[in-house]
Amino acid sequence: MNRIKTEHTIYDNKAVVKLIFDYDAALVARIRQELPVAWWSRTMRCWYVEDQPQKIAALQNLGTEGGQKTLPDVIASDDNAGILKRFSDYMRQKRYSSKTTNRYVECLRIFPNSHQSKHYLEIDNTDIAGFNKDYILAKKLSATYQGQFVNAIKLFYEKIPRKKIVIEELERPRTGSPLPHVLSKEDVARLISATANIKHKVILSLIYSCGLHRGELLNMRITDIDSKRNIINIRHAKGDKDRIVPLSDKILQLLREYVRQYKPKEWLLEGQIAGTQHTLRHCYATHLLEAGMDIQYIQALLGHKHSKTTEIYTHVTTRVFKTLNRRSMIWRYKTVNRLEMGCYKISTLSPKTPIMDANREHQ
Repeated sequence: MNRIKTEHTIYDNKAVVKLIFDYDAALVARIRQELPVAWWSRTMRCWYVEDQPQKIAALQNLGTEGGQKTLPDVIASDDNAGILKRFSDYMRQKRYSSKTTNRYVECLRIFPNSHQSKHYLEIDNTDIAGFNKDYILAKKLSATYQGQFVNAIKLFYEKIPRKKIVIEELERPRTGSPLPHVLSKEDVARLISATANIKHKVILSLIYSCGLHRGELLNMRITDIDSKRNIINIRHAKGDKDRIVPLSDKILQLLREYVRQYKPKEWLLEGQIAGTQHTLRHCYATHLLEAGMDIQYIQALLGHKHSKTTEIYTHVTTRVFKTLNRRSMIWRYKTVNRLEMGCYKISTLSPKTPIMDANREHQ
């Protein structure tokens, strides 16, 4: 049988182990029969399994045939695995979200395997730099992923004594500042009006009118809607924070019609929400800012921890341009009136003289 090579990588935002081998019909049949956790990827053109302990164990069972090992050892040493397990337990005890915990653990599981299963205590800053160059940059992974990796390394090694890594020397990558995509109020209204399915209309309307994350909408219970006070309670949002958002009478009527048709039991929206609706959350914040709402109130409605996160919407609002245009028109109107009333000597204003210079000269 062909010997299978393994390679740790990121695929579809998950840590996976690629199974690389020359085509062998018997081996493919065995993978399909004995390894139900394996999947074929058209993109990578190979079989793979998710990099999780129980799935790796199933892969190791496949790697033995007739007493002969056909797979290399694709898991870290017992010491590394034990340290990683304790780190995972530590993050859960500190109440990190499961999403953050899994992401950090995946980063740390991939890292030592890229260094021939080097023990965590033996890894130094040179290894970190090499991983950035040979893995993250070589695979053209995002700056966000690189930043998450550095965050994971910093948190992990803060709790490990006798380490060779100097945490203070680890630097996060420079990141860009992409602006959010924002639709006009008219475009949002047309988008919602064109949605015939009432459940889909409720999804779009709630995200836009309340500035919700998709996860917040999925975790919303019917009891979170307070129709008497016209508010919605957002519970256990990002960072495990609660907040309240206003509920308009129009949206409340839409919700009542939706409940009458779909009759949800506990959760407001049962099932998954396809696609991404984060653009509507951006529209919500931007349109509130353009309407004159104080940015601190918008920060509270969005559930942002830092005002700097909310301030990104000041870069996409048209309010500043409208203000500048209005002030410019007022200034020009006053200047023309002064010229007509003889406040300036028209003969001193040459075609090339800026009005501001003339204004300064005759004050």
